[in-house]
Amino acid sequence: MDNQQLEKHKANILVIDDTPENLHLLAAMLTEQGYKVRSVTKGSTALRGAQASPPDLILLDINMPEMNGYEVCQSLKENERTRDIPVIFISAMNDVIDKVKAFTVGGVDYITKPFQIQEVLARVENHLTICNLRSSLLEQNARLQQEIYERQQAEEKFALIFRSSPSPISITNVSEGRFIDVNNSFLRMSGYCLEEIIGRSAYDLNLGITQQQYAGAVEKLLLTGCLQNYEMEFRTKSGEVRIILLSAELIDLSGTQCILNIINDITERKRLENEFISLVSHELRTPLTSLIGSLDLLGTGQLGTLTSKGQQVLNIAITNSERLNRLVNDILDLERMKSGKIAIQPVKCNIADLLIQATEAMQAMAEKAQINLITEPVIADILADPDRILQTLINLLSNAIKFSEVGGSIWLRAKLQINYIQIEVQDEGRGIPANKLQTIFERFQQVDVSDSRKKGGTGLGLAICRNIVEQNHGKIWVESILGQGSTFYFTLPLSN
Repeated sequence: MDNQQLEKHKANILVIDDTPENLHLLAAMLTEQGYKVRSVTKGSTALRGAQASPPDLILLDINMPEMNGYEVCQSLKENERTRDIPVIFISAMNDVIDKVKAFTVGGVDYITKPFQIQEVLARVENHLTICNLRSSLLEQNARLQQEIYERQQAEEKFALIFRSSPSPISITNVSEGRFIDVNNSFLRMSGYCLEEIIGRSAYDLNLGITQQQYAGAVEKLLLTGCLQNYEMEFRTKSGEVRIILLSAELIDLSGTQCILNIINDITERKRLENEFISLVSHELRTPLTSLIGSLDLLGTGQLGTLTSKGQQVLNIAITNSERLNRLVNDILDLERMKSGKIAIQPVKCNIADLLIQATEAMQAMAEKAQINLITEPVIADILADPDRILQTLINLLSNAIKFSEVGGSIWLRAKLQINYIQIEVQDEGRGIPANKLQTIFERFQQVDVSDSRKKGGTGLGLAICRNIVEQNHGKIWVESILGQGSTFYFTLPLSN
């Protein structure tokens, strides 16, 4: 019989009885019900058959020559390969002592001859079901034990990494931001002991993280599941300010939603980076100014007339020099803002005036690119640095114009919200890929590496915008659909 035929049988049953009439009756009855039946008349033969190919269930007579049913059952139970096979005794012996002995040697049931066919079928079905449930339970238990073992191994590995990591690591709950655990590296960097930290939040400990920043970080985490290399300040117990990169991920800790925070201290790297950028930028400015002046002088024709090819090369040189000059200025501007050398001076100002000024400033560029600027201002007073907000609006409009197609439209609008105003710059350009939406506000990040050459950008405009908005106690983000356009949003507090 092939495998397909075997699969059609409900179960494999071995019938052991020295009376051929009983064997034929039981075999016919069970076969008719869809069972595969093997019949033997001797106990020793049955043991060899069960060992070679274990059945799902055994029907066993007691009174047999050479080896009785009790001895057969006892041998089955002593063998590891056959010990779990359920054995149902079928016997004409109906004394209580016979039944007790049958159960003592390992039988699961006892049917008295002459038997009723329906009773035998019901008991066979019942014990096969019990056996299947037991097997299923054992499998589930084995899987559960394996899962528990694997989880324990993972937890032990995590605990080892957590404790010995040179990077400061902490675990906080999502709801309140309270510390559940921190590693030794975190304690060394913060200057606090474990008892001072556990159960308190970064805000409680004055670590430099405001409630607004925490709420914003949690919002991003819930949206994306992780936060990578978020640059921020970290204040130690002694008051020292460190610059860190914070990476965070949502985890489940015993049914509680928590945040795993990993810190990379980049204070020294930032100091060296800022010194290098400042030195290079200042060293570049003087010769660059002289170079641009010389190129402009050549362009006037005072030093001689250039050929058309020469004029073309000169125009390229002027364009690249101006782009380099913008890059140097943007680097200095950004570094000064981040270091606090450019102070934000918030005053009460009207957002409608700023939107109109920004539109007027960019109108010529829009007309040259054949782009329609649509302004939808609202009259509301905000508390912000008007010059820096105007710079942000111009940067966003400039980007929107650069990446819009001829004949497209750009909308600059303001919407009043509770306690703040939301500014939107919407375009119909090429859009931004989803994997760039989180990094587009970082320094030197552009959608296409060729944009700096083709569009004249420096890769710092959006980083400057983010810095300005955040220093004015707002937040900035972007939503985009490839091929349909992007909308940049930023918020600012209303003036009371």
